[in-house]
This record gives sequence, structure tokens and C-alpha cells, in this order.
Amino acid sequence: MRIGGPRLELTPLSAAAAAALPDDRVAAAAAIGSSLPDAWPPTDLLDVLPVQAAAEPAAERFGIWLIIERDTNTVVGDVGFMGPPDGGLVEIGFSVIPDRRRRGYATEAARSLIDWAFDDPGIREVTARSEVENEASARVLHAAGFARIGESRGVIRWRRTRS
Repeated sequence: MRIGGPRLELTPLSAAAAAALPDDRVAAAAAIGSSLPDAWPPTDLLDVLPVQAAAEPAAERFGIWLIIERDTNTVVGDVGFMGPPDGGLVEIGFSVIPDRRRRGYATEAARSLIDWAFDDPGIREVTARSEVENEASARVLHAAGFARIGESRGVIRWRRTRS
């Protein structure tokens, strides 16, 4: 399964590729079909890889999605869900490798994944969180149509509902 915008393709990270990471990058790149820069996966994704590696094929889509730059066929980040829908709600997160930031990739990826989620009639709301000091994430979420709904302990909560 692949979705995407004008410059990016998004695809769920397969269980096989997740199982190979981070130790066997050659096998992971082969399973993905794209090159992997040294900066990916980021440290904060390493704890989630075992969960993705254990996912059944149908569940992979509610985990990590790869952000692949079309022009170079390179993984430039990840976007994804913090689990399957719960009562019509899903939460997303995203990350772009440092040398591809400030190009609008996170916004394009978030919009594409949200559009895909809202194709499911059972999903009515997408949420996200960002740290107060992370202004770049706040800009991405705002540009992707989220509304700020609250703040607690240095974390801003965001929501986007089906239009």
C-alpha cells in the first residue's frame, strides 16, 4: 500500500523491515525497496520497532509509515499512528531527518496520512501532541488543519475532525 503527495510516497513499515532494524540496514532497505540514510530511524523510534515487527499485516497500517522522497527513493522520515482507532479516534506523530527538514515534507506527509485515515468512515477524529518549545511541529500541525485544544506539562494537544 502506498499513498502520497506530489513529492512523497508513504508506505507502512513492514514487520520484516522493522524486525531487521536497526541492526541489519541492508536487509531492511531491501525489504523497503528504498535507501536508508544514516539518520533514520531516529532514536525515539527504536522502542516502537519491536511492536511494528510483531504486527500482523492488517495492523501494520496503524503503526509506522515511511516517508519516501520520490526523486531519490530515500526514506526521509516517518509518520504514523500511535495504534489502531479507538472509538473513532487515532493519534499521529511524525519525524523528518535533519537534512530534509524545512521543506514541507512533514506537512505533506501528515496531510496525506490524515486524508487516508478519513477515507475510513469509522475514523472521525485525528489527534496529535507537540512539545511547547517545538515550534516547527506546531507549524506542521496548524498547516495540516489541526486546532490547538489544550496544553499541560509542556505538551500541546491538537485535534482535527472530519470535514
